This record gives sequence, C-alpha cells and structure tokens, in this order.
Amino acid sequence: MEETRLKNILTTLILTVCLGAAVGLILWLFLRCVALGTGLIWNFLPSRLGGRWITLPLCAAGGCLAGLLHKRYGDYPEELAVVLGQVKREKRYDYHPLPVLLACALLPLILGASVGPEAGLTGIIAALCCWVGDNVKFASRHAALYSEIGEAVTLGQIFHMPLFGILAVEEEPESPGTLAVLPRLEKLALYGLSAAAGFLVISLLNHVFHTSLEGFPGFAQVNISTGDYLLVLLYIPVGLLVCLLFAGTEKLAGRAAGLIPPVLREALCGLIIGLTGLLIPALLFSGEEQMAELIDGSFPAYAPWLLLGLGLLKLIMTGFCLRFGLRGGHFFPLIFACTCLGFGLAGLAFAAPADHVVFAAGIVTAAALGAQMKKPLAVSVLLLLCFPARLLFWIFLAAAVSGRLAQLLTGRSVPR
Repeated sequence: MEETRLKNILTTLILTVCLGAAVGLILWLFLRCVALGTGLIWNFLPSRLGGRWITLPLCAAGGCLAGLLHKRYGDYPEELAVVLGQVKREKRYDYHPLPVLLACALLPLILGASVGPEAGLTGIIAALCCWVGDNVKFASRHAALYSEIGEAVTLGQIFHMPLFGILAVEEEPESPGTLAVLPRLEKLALYGLSAAAGFLVISLLNHVFHTSLEGFPGFAQVNISTGDYLLVLLYIPVGLLVCLLFAGTEKLAGRAAGLIPPVLREALCGLIIGLTGLLIPALLFSGEEQMAELIDGSFPAYAPWLLLGLGLLKLIMTGFCLRFGLRGGHFFPLIFACTCLGFGLAGLAFAAPADHVVFAAGIVTAAALGAQMKKPLAVSVLLLLCFPARLLFWIFLAAAVSGRLAQLLTGRSVPR
C-alpha cells in the first residue's frame, strides 16, 4: 500500500515536471512563430515589395483567413476568463479543434492586432492537458489538476510572474458543490515545480538559439511624496471609468460586428489594422514596445493631451479587434492604454514630475484591471511587471476598491 502511494507521488511529480517543460517549449515555439511572422509581414515583405502599403492586402487576407476558420470551426481563441472558468467548472477543455486553436491564436498577433498572447496560449495548453488526461492512463485521474497547473504555468511564463499565474487560476471561483482537485498547499508545490521546469526550458532554448523572451518593461524605483497619495481619491474613479469605457467600447463594437457577415468582418478588421499601421503604428500589437518607449522617455515630445488621446484610441482599437474577430488577450494593451492615460492625466492636471506620473499610471491601471478582473491579488502581482514594488499596497488598494465600486454600480462584476 505504501509502495503504491510512493509510486503515485513519484509519477505525479514526473508528470508535473514534464508538463512544465512542455509548456515552456510550446510557449517558446509559439512566440518565435509570432516573431518570425511579424517580421515577415511588417519588415521583410514591405522592404522587398516597395513599401509599407503592402501590409494592407496582407492584413486583409490574414483577416479573411481568420474569418474562414471562425465560420467553419467557431470563434477562437476564447477569452481568458472563459477558458479559466470552463476548466474550473467542467474540469476539462475541448481539444479536438487544437490545430484551429493554434492558427486562430497566431494570426491576430502576426497581423498586429491590439491583443496579447495569453488567451490563445492558455486555451492551447488547457486543450493539450485534457488530451493528455484522455490518452495517458495515470494522468486521466488528475486531468483537471494538470489543466489548472498548465494554465497557471502558462500565464506565469507569459507575464514573467509565476505568482500571477497561480493567483489568476486560484482566484477563479469553483462551481457550487465542486470539490477541490487537491489541497491548496500540495497544489502550490506542484505549481512551483512545474513553473521551474518551464522557466528552465525557456532559458535553455534562449541560450542555445541566442534568443530572448523579454517581459513587459518596467519603471525604475520612484520617490513618492505624501501629497501624491492623496490623489488616489482621483485616480481610482478614473481607472473605474476607464474600465467601464472599455466595456462599453467592446459592447458597441460587438453590436457593429453583428451587422457584418462573418469573413467580411474579419477581413475589414485586418484592413483597418493595416491602415492603422500606416497612420498610427503605436496602436498596433500588445503595447510592449510602445510601453518601453514611454518608460525610457522616448515620448517627451508628446503633450499630455496627446497621451490621453493615444490611451483612448488604444482602448477603442483593442475592443474593436476583440469583437471583429482578431481575438486574443487584453492585459498588455490595457496596461499600455492606462499608463498613457495616467501619464496624460497627471501631466495635464498637475504638470507633475516624473515620479508622480508613474504613481498616477500605476493607480489608474490597477483600478481599471481591478474593476474588470475582480481579483485584486492577481492584479497586484501582475502590475509588479512594470510598476515599482513600493507601490504594491496602493495598487492592491486601488484594485480592491475599484472592483467593489464596479459591483455596486453594476450589480455584478464588469464584463470579463
């Protein structure tokens, strides 16, 4: 009996390590494909074919391909909250359309849609974990556990924050009457083991192939005065308003998208992305590179009101892409948009020094994500990606208060 128990424990540990390593490999390959595809469409082909205008037909054709896949197989990738919720409730995720999941996750990122990779990748990993559960004898008894671990490790690696992956999954509510898959302490230990294996694989691949998967850029430590903290009373409502605005933008975009036939809708989205790349390239992609420019001071020529405009347009562009078929995650675009809005608001209203605009951006972003996610701990850890650790208490406060205010205003959590 004891021997069987030890064997089960050892098998679980081995599968957990293998799962983490597999997630790391898949993530690395996926992001390398995105980098190669992006370079092909936005750099190589324009330089060979006579100019940036070539991105217009390329993006439209890519959108058309995404539309054909959606029409035939369904709207993939699904939103992150949908994937996490389905695994929590049903303890599985459909893996049969896995090639379609992969194609639909890659296309929007390569075409420059204002979305992040987390939704598509999490769906892919959840599907693979369920496939393993159905096809590997021992894993079938713990399929739901491995799916949750896979999701947590995926999110942790994408955002370079293992704790965020754990909290994002663990703060997702269980269905009524559902028993926990495993005691929390044991599950956390498996999370940590799997995450370590994944990060090790990514580090080895980066070293061998001389590549890097850099995380979201971060601000350096800042000095905040007592007077700055009083402005939390202003920035929390602003962040809540940003969340409501984003939700409203998605809703309007969804209504407009419903009036346009499938395929044509995605092709139109691709065409508009191509036009945006010609006119306002800062609105494309997830916002990581633009965030780096904002952090290192490459935007000083932009007046505060222009940063406000850029932030609002980024919100609109993200909602448009999500509802017009080039879908993905929304965390990175929303962080960039809120940072622009926080910078613009602080600079316009107070002619604030550099330290204060970082504080303003952090609180506005925390309040917006807190109202949307309803997971203040996960939001706080996520924002350690780019904001100084000394702001952690104020970021958590803004996320918790804004989430509660959103519930009171709407009678439920804000969408997504």
